[in-house]
Amino acid sequence: MSIILNLLLFIVILGVIVFVHEAGHFILAKLNGVYVYEFSIGMGPRIWGFKKGETDYNIRAIPIGGFCAMAGEDLDDDDAKKIPKNKRLQAKKPWQRFLIMLFGPMNNFILAVILLFFIALIWGGTTLNPVITGVEKGSAADIAGLENGDKVLKINKHKISTSDDITLYLALANPKKKNNFYIERDGKKEVIKVKPTEIKQGDKKSYKYGISIMQKKTYGLGSAFVYMYKKTCSIFKQMWVTVEAMFTGGIKLSQLSGPVGIYSIVGQQSKAGVANILYLIAFLSINVGFINLLPIPAFDGGHILFIVIELIKGSPVNPELENKIHTIFLFLLMLLMLVVTFNDILRLF
Repeated sequence: MSIILNLLLFIVILGVIVFVHEAGHFILAKLNGVYVYEFSIGMGPRIWGFKKGETDYNIRAIPIGGFCAMAGEDLDDDDAKKIPKNKRLQAKKPWQRFLIMLFGPMNNFILAVILLFFIALIWGGTTLNPVITGVEKGSAADIAGLENGDKVLKINKHKISTSDDITLYLALANPKKKNNFYIERDGKKEVIKVKPTEIKQGDKKSYKYGISIMQKKTYGLGSAFVYMYKKTCSIFKQMWVTVEAMFTGGIKLSQLSGPVGIYSIVGQQSKAGVANILYLIAFLSINVGFINLLPIPAFDGGHILFIVIELIKGSPVNPELENKIHTIFLFLLMLLMLVVTFNDILRLF
């Protein structure tokens, strides 16, 4: 029964994130007079829907992704259906197309900000101070000399602003060597080198520093705004550092997670209560918005990139060429998704 409930929750969470994202494109497309063929949540065969005006509104069988199909994305289809040229996407001014592409990710960010504020207002936020509040006796951190109350300023070359930064940079640090903790203790600054302890469980290895960072709860309207701002910035930073690490080799392809990995996280968070589920939605929503803004064809950021190229060269990029490039990259992204999903499945067994 729990498997079914987790699956339903997984579908709802992804559905909300996709709906909000595609609604951003849809609303701006309609406001700017672009013909919208279909607004769909999910992929694959249609299982339910209706038509209102020019647009089909559908729910499809595979609960991953969704789309807002606009005139101008398939030129042959536009011609066959005799869509007026002034209602096609490529006929709109660059700033209009920019807003249409931008507001998918922007809606994701807006959703996340609202949820983070709501969580802090109802259940309380946290201070996010990068202060060590616990050191396990006999652990690597204890032996190296870290103490309760130490404020972490830097880890190796990376500046630490929040407790999330500590988790992030320790995850990216080389566990086979000593890592530099730049700390402040009783007003004095010093550097402590810590090499984590390797822990083996069967074929799997993990590394333990032996520190904990318990955050003080904050309540009230003002504190909710502060938490919302700090946490949003923190998640953005995590995404930026993670994407950078993917390109520099700091994160391997095998470490990425896809839908199956997200399903596993949903199962864990569902046991921790409503606040954790809402936080997961906010976190994933920022992830989706951030990734979509990357200047890679097939993403919203890729469409924005072509708009920027158009402004630089003074004329539009050939629509057929642009569509072919987006199609090629979409195919490559689907291959990447298959590889990531395969790795997720392997981790389950």
